[in-house]
Parts: sequence; structure tokens; C-alpha cells
Amino acid sequence: MKLAYLLNTYPITSTTFVRREIAAHEAAGHPVLRYAIRPWHTALVDPEDVAEAGRTLYLLRNPVRLAGAALREVVTNPLGLIRALRVTARLIRAAPGRGALQLAYLVEAIRLKQETVRRQVDHLHTHFSTNSASVALLSHLLGGPRFSMTVHGPDELFDMSANALALKVEHATFVAAISDYCRWAIDTHTGGAHSDRIHVVRCGLDLDAFDAGEGFPQNGDLVCVGRIIPAKAQVLLIEALACVVPRHPELRLILIGDGEDRPAVEARVAALGLGDHVVFAGWASGSEVRAALLRARALVLPSLAEGLPIVIMESFALGRPVLTTDAFGMPELVDASCGWLARPGDMDSLVQCLDDMMSRGPDALAAMGRIGRARVVAMHDQNASARRLRDLMGLRG
Repeated sequence: MKLAYLLNTYPITSTTFVRREIAAHEAAGHPVLRYAIRPWHTALVDPEDVAEAGRTLYLLRNPVRLAGAALREVVTNPLGLIRALRVTARLIRAAPGRGALQLAYLVEAIRLKQETVRRQVDHLHTHFSTNSASVALLSHLLGGPRFSMTVHGPDELFDMSANALALKVEHATFVAAISDYCRWAIDTHTGGAHSDRIHVVRCGLDLDAFDAGEGFPQNGDLVCVGRIIPAKAQVLLIEALACVVPRHPELRLILIGDGEDRPAVEARVAALGLGDHVVFAGWASGSEVRAALLRARALVLPSLAEGLPIVIMESFALGRPVLTTDAFGMPELVDASCGWLARPGDMDSLVQCLDDMMSRGPDALAAMGRIGRARVVAMHDQNASARRLRDLMGLRG
């Protein structure tokens, strides 16, 4: 049985978990073909991501080939094309005003179907239920391989009707939800009609690559990792720091990542006089993120909405507690025994959590980190999660 993965944009810095999931399949003896709609627009900083890009076929890279594929499909597969067009019409009705995009997905699906049939792919898996899932669905209706998808949220769960999620669940072999909350949201939206094909498959880590080592940092460093965008609430975090720094002048925040909100965050740092307490580190490789977490007392992620970020698992695996919010699936991993849960968007709650964190000594923080690591070992082992996916796909081993 031949397996392939499809992503909208791949690889990118914030989805290294997909690369590691693929590596786990291949380590178990199941080669994986990689497809993506487009490459990332930003330079890759991790050598492993650079290598992964070289293994990936991009559907939009050759417009001439796309046009040729569409013409061939008209001639050789009219019945499959009619099936796909009917579902494309349903996708258009679900999201009015996006008709041109849905037609583009159909053209991409034609190219994908022809490539996967040529390579004799039996099963196609995609992460996220948005663009790539639409392409996988249409490819399947054209006569391509059966498909499955991993749903993460939170964006996918905001308007599930416009995302035509029920339609995708109906045609998928199975749906993997990364948390109990995510599974509940999908099952509720689909009215329980497909409960038997919606499964919790948690994202995982290669735990051998995460070793907390000996000792615990004595400094006041905190790390925040992720895109700098409004939903991650870094501006709010800076404003909270301004309240906490007078009581904890040793506090220093390292922001790893970049994004559209960086100018606003930089402006707040300057306006609040926090230049000596905030470091903008930009994007970093996986090894650099691990090193930064090991040098810090905790990870801080005050997001307004998240699925269940991999970096929380990484921080716990390295024995570092986590301060985040109680949005969506986060409480399934983080609680008072191993971290802090602020209310999303609530300044007073975030300040209280930061104050408590900065008041804890290294021994107490290390004890919380050990509880977090034990939880990740039990719930987020990459090999176990990948094996669960293969079981659902019908792959042996």
C-alpha cells in the first residue's frame, strides 16, 4: 500500500510536526510521497525543512502542466469530472464569493489525481481541513486515492459550514482530531452522523530528541514561540510584562517567530520602555528553539485561540512549565500541576499568572516541568500517534 501526504504550504516553520510524522511512518517502513499546493513564501531556516522541500512536488509550480492536465481530464475522464464539478458547486455554495478559488482547487485536484494515479498511491492524508482537504476530496471524486485528514483548529472550527467540513467528513475514510475538544466540535457539527470515523489522534514528538538534562535555569528568561499575529496576543503579553517587570526586574522575554503584528509589538515595547526586557529573535530552527527553551524558566503562549500547539509539548518534554490560556484544547494538556491557564485576552489574569510564575523558585518550576514531561510521554509520543494513523489507514506496522 502506497501512502502520500498533501499540504497547502509545505514545509513551513510552524508545521515541523508534519515532517516528523512523515519521518515516523518512514522509520516504520512506509515510504511517503510529499505533495503541496505551493511552497512557503519565506526562506526556510531549518536544514531539515530545506531538505524536505526538495522531496516535495508542488502542484502550482508549473502552470503549463496544470493546463495540460485539465485538458487531458476533460477528454479521458468526463464522468469523474462531472462528479467533481457537482461537489465543486456545493463548495462554492458553502462559501459565496470564493468561486474562483474553488475552481482553482478543482484544477489543482486534477493535477494531483493524475500524479497520484501515476505513482499508484493508495491513500492520501492531509493536515488541516481547509484548502488541501478540498483538493484531496476533489481528487478522490475524480478517481484518485481515498483520503483522510487531520483537523487541528482553531480556524477550521470557526465557520465549519463555510469550510464545508461536513461534506469533507462524509467522503473521508476517517478524520483525525488532535484533541477531545476538536473531535467534539466536528461530531457536533455533523450531527453525530459520522461519529465512527472521527478519532482523536494527538500530535506527537520524537521524545528521544528532547532531553531536559540536569539542573534548572536560575535566570528570569521566558520564551514565546510562534507567528507574531493578533491571535497569538503578543501585544497583550508586552502590556502584561510592563505590569510585572517592576516587581521582577530579572524578567526577559525572548520572542521567537515573526509575522504581521511585529511592528505593533515593537511599538509597544518601545512605548513602555521594555527594550532591555524583550528580545526579537526571528524565526529559529528546531534545535535553536529547543536550546532557547532549555535556557528559560518557562514557555509563555497567551493565545486568544489555538488548537493544541506543538511547542507546548516541546516545552514540557524539555521539563519546562507552560503559561498559556484555557482556550479550546489547551486544558487537555496544561493545568495547575504543570503550568498556568490565563483567560484569553484578560490582562489581569495574565498578569496574575506571570507574577506567580516569576515568584516560583527553580525547584518548584522543575517539579512542574517533570509533571509536564510525564504527561507528554503518556499522551504525545510521535511513534504511537503515527502508528495509530497507520492503523486507521489500513497500513500494517
